[in-house]
Formats: sequence, structure tokens, C-alpha cells
Amino acid sequence: QVQLVESGGGLVETGGSLRLSCAASGTSFLIIAMGWYRQAPGKQRELVARITPDSTTNYTDSVKGRFTISRDNGKNTVFLQMNSLKPEDTAVYYCNAAAALVQKEETRTTYRSVEVWGQGTLVTVSS
Repeated sequence: QVQLVESGGGLVETGGSLRLSCAASGTSFLIIAMGWYRQAPGKQRELVARITPDSTTNYTDSVKGRFTISRDNGKNTVFLQMNSLKPEDTAVYYCNAAAALVQKEETRTTYRSVEVWGQGTLVTVSS
């Protein structure tokens, strides 16, 4: 099993900054891609940013130039640095990971793909 634990949300004024962190823990797993999604009240969950093991990144258009995603592969941790925050960034932010559970048997090793979500952390940007 893999668990994701997020931290770093809170209340900030327009133009301010926050840094979210998400750490993956568990046994016998490999983390592949990691990312951040958000869900504002009354809206669907949307992808904010995503990063692959070789640090290739992609962002939703509304956060380009303001948010930066990064990861520490050694610690299975992903970060989201959010600058120049706007009221429309207010949402619950969820960490997401594409992972593989590793099972070692006598003569082979098998991998099972899983998708894991964190519990969410609230970001509120006041106007």
C-alpha cells in the first residue's frame, strides 16, 4: 500500500505565496508520476501540475508562470510552490501519484499499477 500525506495549505492574501508538500510512504512501491489537482466549491477536480521521474512537467494554463512543481525522488516527495496567488486559486488541493506496487516472488518480480490520492489540503486566497 502507498499513502500520500499533504501539508502546507492555509490562508493567504492575494499576491502571496504558499508551498505545498506531499510525501509518499508505504512498503514495496515505486512512484512514477506525481501531481497536484484542485477542486474549488461547485467545480470539478482539475489537474494543476504534474511531474514525471525525469522531471518533465506540465501545468494547467491558469497557473503557468506562477506555480512550480518539483520532486525529491529520494524522499518520494513532491512540492508545489505557488506564487502570485489569486482568489480563483482557492480550492482543496489534492496530491496524486501513479505508483507500482512491487511483489517479489521466488523466481520473478511483479508490478501492479495503482493510483493514489492524498486527503487534500485547503488553500484559501483572500481578496
